[in-house]
Amino acid sequence: MPRIWRQIGRGLLALCVLVTLAVGVGVATHFREVEQGVKTYALLRFQALQPISTDKLMEGAIRGMVEALDDPYSTYLDAETYRKLQESVTGSYGGVGLLITLDEKDKRVVVVSPFKGTPAQRAGIKSGDYITAIDGRDTTGMDLETASNLMQGEPGTRVELTILSAGDSNPRKVALTREIIKVPTVDGRMLPGHPGVGYISVTMFNEQTGADLGRELNDLRQQGMQKLILDLRNNPGGALPAAVDVASYFVPQGPVVYIADQKTSEPLMARGYAQPLPLVVLVNKGSASAAEIVAGAIKDTKSGTLVGETTFGKGIVQTIFPLPGDAAVKITTHKYLTPGKHDINKKGITPDYVVPMDPQLEQQVLAHAPDLERDVQLQKALEVLGK
Repeated sequence: MPRIWRQIGRGLLALCVLVTLAVGVGVATHFREVEQGVKTYALLRFQALQPISTDKLMEGAIRGMVEALDDPYSTYLDAETYRKLQESVTGSYGGVGLLITLDEKDKRVVVVSPFKGTPAQRAGIKSGDYITAIDGRDTTGMDLETASNLMQGEPGTRVELTILSAGDSNPRKVALTREIIKVPTVDGRMLPGHPGVGYISVTMFNEQTGADLGRELNDLRQQGMQKLILDLRNNPGGALPAAVDVASYFVPQGPVVYIADQKTSEPLMARGYAQPLPLVVLVNKGSASAAEIVAGAIKDTKSGTLVGETTFGKGIVQTIFPLPGDAAVKITTHKYLTPGKHDINKKGITPDYVVPMDPQLEQQVLAHAPDLERDVQLQKALEVLGK
């Protein structure tokens, strides 16, 4: 008998939470929907053949509320997924080195870009490839966090991805061994045969990127750098503050980006690091999110020239809200506008000089960048700097 009363008590508590939530958000007029929710809870809790805990039902309710936004970038993060997301932003994690998104038309998992020097890049996975299955599990309708979580794991373990490339009719299976993925930031050098020209590749934006870039710029200046090529190709983005930091080395005092919600827009200002020099920025369809913030700021302020292909077009910002129990929800809360108030979401940024590159050649040259012999976009950047 006590066990029955405990179940009833927990059930009543959960019902009170549901009803209180409904009243609290002003949905008193939706009595039928509230009634459906309460009845569904009772049926699942006490009539389903497979027993389920109140905790699981409440987690499912939270997931369902977030999924109701119909936004591939908004999701519920359980404690483990939230921990892994924090690792990827702050340092390193075990995985294969892919940034992914959802194709908005058919809701399939698609690669934004592989990280340089990772198992995914070495296996030939490239921007625009679809991931149709992970370890045999169909990704149709799968949310981004679940897909990322399935690909991450202990270094040395294996994961099999089923990949469908554009123009191919049959998918291929790619077996990858997970490694410690040290989230890449900055790599730079002086270009041989081109006196005074420095080259810096920024491959992602995390908490260390701004400081790493500052050190690299100082080092190259000491080596005689007078002009710079900044390579943001296949840069999937990352932390917004890091993007503002990076842009601040190149754009003058003023807005780097405007962050807008439904009612207002607020400028995020350059931090005053800029030491102007002739600058060309390389971009492509794998340049996304924070990389587009930097590219857009440089283009709109005329601090440099963009060369390459139109960028990915992710002009929205997600905010992570921690929940009790070490979980969190990630919700799209804002969009961003370039300093010229351009909304680039689903449009991307068109460079000043559009230089297409064959996808297979692009994969090869970016794996060994800077490739002065075969990289036509880099060659165009040098031509522009020469002018």
